[in-house]
Amino acid sequence: MSSISAEQARTALEHADLLFTETQIQAAVTTMAEAISTRLAHTDPLVLVVMNGALLPASLLFMRLKFPFQISYLHVTRYRGTTMGGKLEWMARPGIEVNNRTVLVIDDIFDEGYTLQAIINNLKAEGANAVYSAVLVNKRHDRKEDLKVDFIGLDVEDRYIFGCGMDYHEYWRNLPAIYAVKDQ
Repeated sequence: MSSISAEQARTALEHADLLFTETQIQAAVTTMAEAISTRLAHTDPLVLVVMNGALLPASLLFMRLKFPFQISYLHVTRYRGTTMGGKLEWMARPGIEVNNRTVLVIDDIFDEGYTLQAIINNLKAEGANAVYSAVLVNKRHDRKEDLKVDFIGLDVEDRYIFGCGMDYHEYWRNLPAIYAVKDQ
């Protein structure tokens, strides 16, 4: 459950700063798709969507990948509707076996990297041959885990952002653009 009301979410959007338009996001996703296609088109990859944030970015990306691949999802969270990360919780594991597969994990944002690193480590432990990562947004700061993301769409300053899959207290994942909370 969200810690704010829908009206508070509307107010936050009214005062937010627009960082990336829908057009800019579409262009970034197209560039990512080209890079992913070059690297993975002939590997028969399993593509895993990290719920809930990567649902929208993944759907934009899927339409641009012109090779066969299987899709599943996983759900891991540290936020639970808040703006601060907490303990990692596995809500759902992939429904397709990862053993002896090339896996591409799609997530919404690379912030500090704890969640993405845990997912990658888990997939490798389950026998994936190779694990690649793709994120729509890379947040620029020096608090990162020692992790290199393979495919990045956009870089953003260190602010609380929402839209295009990323939420503001469980609201606004559905926005076609990306915004930053004012003064954060």
